[in-house]
Amino acid sequence: MLFLSLNAGVVLAQQASFGVAPPHLEARGAATQLIVDGKPFLMLSGELHNSSSSSLEYMKPIWPRLAAMGLNSVVTPLSWELIEPTEGNFDFTLVDGLLAQARQSNERVVFLWLASWKNGLSSYAPVWVKQDTRRFPRVIEHGAAVEILSPQGAETREADGRAFAALMQHLKAVDGLEHTVLMMQVENEVGVLGDSRDHSAAANSAFASVVPAELTQYLKVHRDALYPDLRALWDAKGDKSVGTWTEVFGDSTRADEIFMAWHYARFIQSVAARGKAAYNIPMYVNTWLAGDDTPPGEYPSGGPEPRVVDVWSAAGAGLDFYSPDLYAENFADWCKRYHRDGNPLYMPETRGGAAGAANVFYALGEEAGFGFSPFGIDSEMDDKDDLAQSYAAIAKVAPLIMEHQSAGDLHGFVLSNGHDTVDFTMSGYTMHVTLDEIFGSHAQSGYGMIMATGPDEFLGVGKGFRVSFTPRSATGPQVGIASVDEGAFENGKWVPGRRLNGDENDQGKGWRFDSRQLRTEKVKLYRF
Repeated sequence: MLFLSLNAGVVLAQQASFGVAPPHLEARGAATQLIVDGKPFLMLSGELHNSSSSSLEYMKPIWPRLAAMGLNSVVTPLSWELIEPTEGNFDFTLVDGLLAQARQSNERVVFLWLASWKNGLSSYAPVWVKQDTRRFPRVIEHGAAVEILSPQGAETREADGRAFAALMQHLKAVDGLEHTVLMMQVENEVGVLGDSRDHSAAANSAFASVVPAELTQYLKVHRDALYPDLRALWDAKGDKSVGTWTEVFGDSTRADEIFMAWHYARFIQSVAARGKAAYNIPMYVNTWLAGDDTPPGEYPSGGPEPRVVDVWSAAGAGLDFYSPDLYAENFADWCKRYHRDGNPLYMPETRGGAAGAANVFYALGEEAGFGFSPFGIDSEMDDKDDLAQSYAAIAKVAPLIMEHQSAGDLHGFVLSNGHDTVDFTMSGYTMHVTLDEIFGSHAQSGYGMIMATGPDEFLGVGKGFRVSFTPRSATGPQVGIASVDEGAFENGKWVPGRRLNGDENDQGKGWRFDSRQLRTEKVKLYRF
């Protein structure tokens, strides 16, 4: 992907204007990171319920509770219908109020632009859009119009883009120096629900037409990096450069999905580009994930599933990256599907509670993610729950996490009875990580991250696991544990606590993280 270089010129121009660049993505070593006020920013976030932020009064008591839970940023919906209640008349009272409340609680914000689509449907569009189906046509399924705006609608794209550009222009005016707003999500979980594609007259005509040259040319140029499923479909039809959608991709619902992906992407890339022209901060789309065998239409067909992200990338440069709304059990597998080909990992919507408390270590540690955001966070506002404890521990080592993401010497993991070991290499050692066990007591789950902080020295954060070390060279001396110290970082300085060289590290047999409490520990090794 070319998003970093494509937007660099605009970022530099804004930097000259404001003195400090607005939030932006930047490639730093092995990772792509979010840069805020000149420094990497690790987003420990939560997404509000869909309607929470539509009322400033409702939100007043929520902000301080989110801050107490350890969040440094909040992902909050912002709907088109409340911004432009009548055509051409914009009202930013809600926007300004949310920004003021966020600043008072020392929180950053990601706004979700709920406009033409939300969860595949069009319930957040203004009523003046919903009522005028001639100007703003609907998707046709099984011969009937449904409450989904068609991406074929040129006037829909114009109206959505105009409103989004007005919002971004306002944000530049009121937040261009503050940088409270970190990013924008453009629409939400788009795609056709109930059928594999739009069957309106305009869509049928487009489907019977030749696949746009921009798409087939992109497939040719990026052939070796294409998602395997997309490449297989294209290969099966002879890698055609010219042909209709069925001639190029086959006569199946998968061709329908690719067709819808192209048209949703063209629409949303255009909307995002108009917003960026007004105020260039990172913009992304999220994805309602499908099972590998789920037919398109049972999930929003055309959304940026991994198998059609290449289609979205071919459709324009307004979006910076693509993200999963990840609730599936195979968390690591989905992370890997999105953290590929220059696409950084950001988790805008996922499980909270105990699952989120564990998964955040994998996302930020193993996949170099720059943000994590469980959904419905205003229902989980307990500063003592598992997620809050994970956020508190991660916040204290956040600068180190960003540093070691860049260096590429950071690993994260989640262990369970069904997946109870993981091995990785770091600084000349193979590390064997397992669920903790001592005196016949076995941890049922464990999670954490480990980074190399010096010669024969490592820092770990987590609970419920233990680590053994093997030198990469089998002919050299053996390795032993010199010391294990628990501690914490205070104002960036390591403050050691207890020396854990007894039962706590099994008399030197392993580097242990007790399952009863999340800990931050340093281990030093020696050779003999």
